[in-house]
Amino acid sequence: MQKLKNITSLYFKLITILWLANSTYAQQKENLNFKVQVQSFTINKPNSYQALDTQFNAVSNDTLKMRHLATKSKETNYFEGESYALNMLGIVYRNTSKYNYALELHQQALDLAIQANNLELQVISLNMLGVVNRRLDLIRYALDFHKQALDLAETATTPSIHLQKSIAVSRNSMGNIYLVLKQYDLALTQFKQSLEIEKTLDNKLGLAINYQNIGYVKESKGLLEEAILDYRTSLKYNNQINSNIGRVICNNSIGVIYIKQEKLIAAQNTLNKALQSALQLNDQYHIAPVYINLGWLQLKQKKYQSSEINLKKGLKIANDFNLVSSKIEAYKHLSELFELKSDYKKAMTYYKAHVALDQTVTNERNLQYVNDLVIKYESEKKSSQIKALANENEIVKLRLAQNRKILLLSAIGVLLILGFIYILYRQTKLKSEKKIITLEQDMLRNQMNPHFIFNTLNSIKLYIINNEKENAVYYLNKFSKLIRKILVASKEKEISLADELETMTLYINIENIRFNNEIKYKVTIDKNVNTTAIKVPSLILQPFLENALWHGLSSKTQNKEINILVSKPKHNAISICIIDNGIGRIASDKINKQKTLKRKSVGITITKDRLENFSKNFSNDYKLEIIDLYDENNQASGTKVVIEIPTEEMKLKTA
Repeated sequence: MQKLKNITSLYFKLITILWLANSTYAQQKENLNFKVQVQSFTINKPNSYQALDTQFNAVSNDTLKMRHLATKSKETNYFEGESYALNMLGIVYRNTSKYNYALELHQQALDLAIQANNLELQVISLNMLGVVNRRLDLIRYALDFHKQALDLAETATTPSIHLQKSIAVSRNSMGNIYLVLKQYDLALTQFKQSLEIEKTLDNKLGLAINYQNIGYVKESKGLLEEAILDYRTSLKYNNQINSNIGRVICNNSIGVIYIKQEKLIAAQNTLNKALQSALQLNDQYHIAPVYINLGWLQLKQKKYQSSEINLKKGLKIANDFNLVSSKIEAYKHLSELFELKSDYKKAMTYYKAHVALDQTVTNERNLQYVNDLVIKYESEKKSSQIKALANENEIVKLRLAQNRKILLLSAIGVLLILGFIYILYRQTKLKSEKKIITLEQDMLRNQMNPHFIFNTLNSIKLYIINNEKENAVYYLNKFSKLIRKILVASKEKEISLADELETMTLYINIENIRFNNEIKYKVTIDKNVNTTAIKVPSLILQPFLENALWHGLSSKTQNKEINILVSKPKHNAISICIIDNGIGRIASDKINKQKTLKRKSVGITITKDRLENFSKNFSNDYKLEIIDLYDENNQASGTKVVIEIPTEEMKLKTA
């Protein structure tokens, strides 16, 4: 019996080994075939998007294969192949909520498409950039990209199938933007135009998306029964094409309708189904709103503890990935929750956060909407003028002949006025540029302080005299690197926060020589701050560190510390705190008054001017606060400098 069992076990092991071997062989064969296909394309270099998509669409979600296609295309200057691969990689990153990478890849794809002069790839890349920006609630950028894509696609006299699909995508995306702006009739017009194109092409994905969006419009207008019919139609098409993302979106929307209709059990089942699918996809853009809607449902069911857990889960994801619309909804429902729990303080806190963020987004959207209407109006006006001129061509010619002198004089008058306006504009601009140059020169002189250079070289010389070669070489390398960074930074108006912090670390290391390396220096960066993506004025922190060293710590005998804390208190600004445990400003002023030779620092004044000039490019201003620190005995325990610098993380957008 045991022998039979051993034979059976051996047989199953043999079958498993053969299956694995066969599977490995099949995989190797598939990879080999793919590489052969890539080699063929990089040699023949077809410029048709249809050819590329037909060949590689089935593996477009395989990042390894798309990277291989991109690499081989780059090696052979096959711009179309590289552009296609980068767009497919960008879609994968977008669907896993890595939006910065997606933006970078789609922009590279656009640049390559322009190099190749390939209309289809340009339009597709522009639409992809628009979709990512729309997910980030960057309405203005999204609308610009989709409008560019639409205008470019409509220049084709006989658009291909893929161009027609791109036109449908552009109109659908513009409809989504109008929907966010609560311009429901404009949104519905765009969705219906997109839907007609998708019906002609029999594109089930496009049909699913447009029926879903039409449902959004009807839901927003209070037509809940009509909306749920459109959502179910969309779900039908998503099931036909087996789209998990589509099913998540539809079920989430249907769940919201059920909540509004007080069908709470049906809402629970539908939202749980949506959450399960969303978690499998790991697409944070879709996970966050499902958690928030579940929290809202549980709020209706008076399950306050579960409601709070799910709302905060959704809020955390929204904060981590800067999903503004989801944050607004989470704040709103958390405010309602804590009001029902009679915790009015928290309710008010969340309500204020909801109102503040909603107001910011709404203002930006309204501005873009007005701008879009102006563009539309001007376009229609010009079209009407052209038509009128064509109809009255002969009459215009006669009038032009009769009024030539008047027109000439008018033109001269207009040119003179425009010239005068231009001169005033240039004078203003030159004054501004002169101020910027003066500030940059003052900044460089302040950083290249002769005393600092002289004292540093003396310290290094002392190492040489004492035959401390390693220390001399180490600090000489540090000093040369610092000087080089200062000179490079002086040519740039803005540098990344990461470069700024690296330069300041070098500066502290050099200054620490004269403090016998007694100063403990630490930089702490919040995990939600991407220092490489944030731009700040170059060498902006040095004057504050210099003050901390020479006014705060130089007169202290021991335990000298400087800490830099970088955080992001709001979505459009970063905060940099410089904290020293020195003697404080009052004691420092007393010591300076007793000195025969006083250090005169103009660095703070220059820094304020530079921050003011830098902030002109943003909607919010900079903030600078210097706080005296005291211990429990009311004794001075140091100084804290808080600098709040305006920033837009999506300056990463490479439009």
